[in-house]
Amino acid sequence: MQNRAALGIAYLCLGVLVFSLQDAIIKAVSGNYPLTQVVSTRCIISAPILLLMVHFESGIRSIASREFWPLVGRACLLLLAYTSYYMAFPALPLADAVALYFTVPLFAMALAVPLLGESIGWRRITAVTVGFAGVVVMLRPGAGLFEPAALLSLFSAVTYALSMLMARRLGTETTASVMAFYQNGVYFLGALLIAAVFGATGIHEARHPSLNFLVRPWIWPTLADFLLIASCGVIAAIGMTLLTHAYRIAKASVVTSFEYTGMLWAPLWGFLFFGEIPHLTTLAGAGLIVAAGLFALSSPSARENIAE
Repeated sequence: MQNRAALGIAYLCLGVLVFSLQDAIIKAVSGNYPLTQVVSTRCIISAPILLLMVHFESGIRSIASREFWPLVGRACLLLLAYTSYYMAFPALPLADAVALYFTVPLFAMALAVPLLGESIGWRRITAVTVGFAGVVVMLRPGAGLFEPAALLSLFSAVTYALSMLMARRLGTETTASVMAFYQNGVYFLGALLIAAVFGATGIHEARHPSLNFLVRPWIWPTLADFLLIASCGVIAAIGMTLLTHAYRIAKASVVTSFEYTGMLWAPLWGFLFFGEIPHLTTLAGAGLIVAAGLFALSSPSARENIAE
């Protein structure tokens, strides 16, 4: 019998690496193009790739799922998660935005108890406490350096954690590619709706860079920028499927800790592409968050789940 937990961990680590490349691309274009245009372009490119994945995994007819409304609801949560996540990019260094987002495993562990009935022992309670201490360190309260966009990353973490727990619920009935196809469709419609609302109201500019990224009007991209944005479609199709597979086949309380592998890539891309040097508080806070997740993973119940 295939080791489902280990396979889920492998899917998740690979998905996190793939998505980290998209983060760097979106931050690179966030100063010139609106988020809705970036997401819409990405979705158009992703759609045929996802259709092929659905065809080979479960057949096109599986799109007409009996779980239509739960799938749409989960996709709406992810729309909120990724919109708020990307909005943080223009205002925060990449490492800060990603590190705060990596409270996802802590939220998922805490929420898995009431929503999935998974057990949580003293190790995981301690991990959640230490992890949130890391968040406080990163936010630097009282230092006069607080950036409101940090709350966008945290809100993204909560909504993403909820959506991944929903994937666990839907996993026995719905394939990963179908879930990803629904996500892509809702992202596309959501981006068009948001763009239409701001276009109709005449709101095209905001003082804060995060809001400006959302409300900025669409413009014709250069060829280089278009290829960069379009590459996000390929990345998204692959990444969404990998992450959804991970949460379908393994317990959320096990695989979520491996979301932290993203902390290997964010500072690297931030330094290589944007010349960003992480603050000491970022490194200290991220260290606490990662240590908390690994401590939770070291619990006997987690080891037993991995060995299943």
